[in-house]
Amino acid sequence: MRFCRFNDDRLGVVEGNTIRDVTAAADALPALKWPAPRGDHFFNHFDLMRAKMEETAADAPTLAVDEVKLLSPVANPGKIVAAPVNYQLHLDESRVDTQINFGSQVKTIDDYGVFLKAPSSMIGASDVVMADWPDRRIDHEIELAFVIGKKGFRISEEDALDHVAGYMIGLDMTIRGTEDRSFRKSLDTFTVFGPHIVTADELGDPDNLDFELKIAGETRQKSNTSMLIWGCRKLIAYASKAYTLYPGDIFMTGTPEGVAPVQSGDVMHAWIDRIGEMSVRVSA
Repeated sequence: MRFCRFNDDRLGVVEGNTIRDVTAAADALPALKWPAPRGDHFFNHFDLMRAKMEETAADAPTLAVDEVKLLSPVANPGKIVAAPVNYQLHLDESRVDTQINFGSQVKTIDDYGVFLKAPSSMIGASDVVMADWPDRRIDHEIELAFVIGKKGFRISEEDALDHVAGYMIGLDMTIRGTEDRSFRKSLDTFTVFGPHIVTADELGDPDNLDFELKIAGETRQKSNTSMLIWGCRKLIAYASKAYTLYPGDIFMTGTPEGVAPVQSGDVMHAWIDRIGEMSVRVSA
């Protein structure tokens, strides 16, 4: 199944270039009481919601994908877990490019572990990345992203993918400088997710996905998730040693070589095999 969030928080099942508006399925969600339980309310009840979406889709009204505003498929992630320098060629370029490393020693993901991004930085495919720091370089970084569908702590690598609800495209925008990653990658609009979620059972193995990012028809980044230093399973196992993973938490798996600056007016066209594509504008 492929599903999205669009317009004024509508819920849709995606079928090719068409969206079936299954917002009525959300009526099945239990009422929230304060304090709300941890985790995204939708993904806390994902099995129920998937069944209701499938049931509602048969008679649901349809819209064209290109006629709606696509929001981030996940509304309220508790945390966004990100992997630094998780492709060898990106590690190599980061070590030699002083505009990326700012004179600091770039280490491996084994040294850094993972870091967290602010959920307030999150937008959807139809939103606009604001590159309004004219004195600083702002780079694009395409990544495979996935959302947790089942709570877990100290999860084994063997069981890791059982905790994934689905996959989507991620853009990890980055302002270069000397500050900590969590600051430089958490500016408003600097975390883009979309265009929809592909459920884990439909996507299958996440470890062999081609992907590419283009601007004005020029390929900037192109790789395959088989080149990840730490794959999805290891990222889940590692992160869950430190903190409990809740439904709705999002992982960004890292970006390959080819990171480069964006400027106002650019349109980033991102594509990942078996997930889809999205075009995201940059503005000052």
